[in-house]
This record gives sequence, structure tokens and C-alpha cells, in this order.
Amino acid sequence: MPQLEAISSMNFQSETYKDAYSRINAIVIEGEQEAHENYIKLAEMVPDQKDELMGLSKMESRHKKGFQACGRNLDVTPDMEFAKEFFRQLDQNFQDAAATNKVVTCLLIQSLIIECFAIAAYNIYIPVADPFARKITEGVVKDEYTHLNFGEVWLKSNFEASKAELEVANRQNLPLVWKMLNQVEKDADILGMEKEALVEDFMISYGEALSNIGFSTREIMKMSAYGLTAA
Repeated sequence: MPQLEAISSMNFQSETYKDAYSRINAIVIEGEQEAHENYIKLAEMVPDQKDELMGLSKMESRHKKGFQACGRNLDVTPDMEFAKEFFRQLDQNFQDAAATNKVVTCLLIQSLIIECFAIAAYNIYIPVADPFARKITEGVVKDEYTHLNFGEVWLKSNFEASKAELEVANRQNLPLVWKMLNQVEKDADILGMEKEALVEDFMISYGEALSNIGFSTREIMKMSAYGLTAA
């Protein structure tokens, strides 16, 4: 019931809502664009999976167009400069890993961290979204589970060889998620998205992904703690 009340009291046309939406909408547009580019890069790095990875890349490009339409529907101009800065460090870490052919690190950043981040954000956003954006986001979140699954399957089949690199990559990149969440806490709250719910949803998705790959519960708790120390 609280969420239904939140929707009924939400003024999607207020200046406060639109101002916050300009940054959140830009983040999802930029996130989908970077995912599109990251999967193209991964297709070069994992040539035997090229067709599937290129398919994921095209899907991300479609998502971007859907979210651009959400902004136009509310007559909001996305703040793309803010969004590029928002992803800058995570994107730099992906580019650095790609430059040294660290497939495992690239998959952890894109197929686990970013996809789990997106799934958490979209799941929390759907119940409080305007009707047009809700329909778009419901379609997108189904696809994101497919992208998460690709990373899980590949890393599971290469788990022993990947484990040490995954632990290092987790230590370097997970704390960035909390910094990113802290940056948009106020804007997300205006859109009806609670930071605590986002954190919880992300941790569940990320923990399940690590478990599916082959990490033990104890190892997952230890890896998750690296993020929480930065929260």
C-alpha cells in the first residue's frame, strides 16, 4: 500500500520531479550506451561468443532508445554530462581491464556489477514510475536478467581459472557502487526510490550471481563487505 500511495501523491510534471528525473534518466541512458559499447568490446575479447555478445549489445542499444523516449514523454532533457561523470570511474576500470585483455574483470564489471545495479534500480523504479516509463522498464528488466545470465554461465565454466581475478576485481569495483548510490540518493528519493531498498536489491542479485558462479556463502559475505565499508 505505501507504494500505491507514493504513486498517487507523485506529481510527474512538477519541476522538482523533472529536475531529479533529468539526472536519473541520463544515468540509465548512459548506462545502456556504455553497456552497448562494452559488449562490443567483449565480443572482440571472447570471439567464440561473438554472436551472443553482439546480440546483447544490440539489446542495450534498444534499451537506450526506450529510456530516451521516457524522457521525451515527460518533456525532460537528460543531463548527459552528469551521467558520464557518474560512470567515469567504473568505465575507466573496464577500459583499463580491456586494454590488458582481462576478460574476467570486464565480465565482473559489465555482466555482474552493472547488470545487478540495473536490475535493482529498475525493480525499485517500476512500482513508482509513470505509466509510460513503467511499460518500457518492465520490458528492459526482463532482458537484463539474460545479460546477467551470460556472465554467470561464462564465469562458472571458467571458475577456477577466474576466481583470483574475480576477487581482486570485486575489491576494486564494488565500493564504486556505493559511491554512485550516494551520489543519486536525493534524486532517487524524489522519484520514490529508497536507497535502502536499492542496496538490498543489489546485494541480493549480486550475491546470487556470485553463488551461481561457484563462490561459497562465506566467500560471498567477505566479498560483499568490500562494498559496505564504502557505503
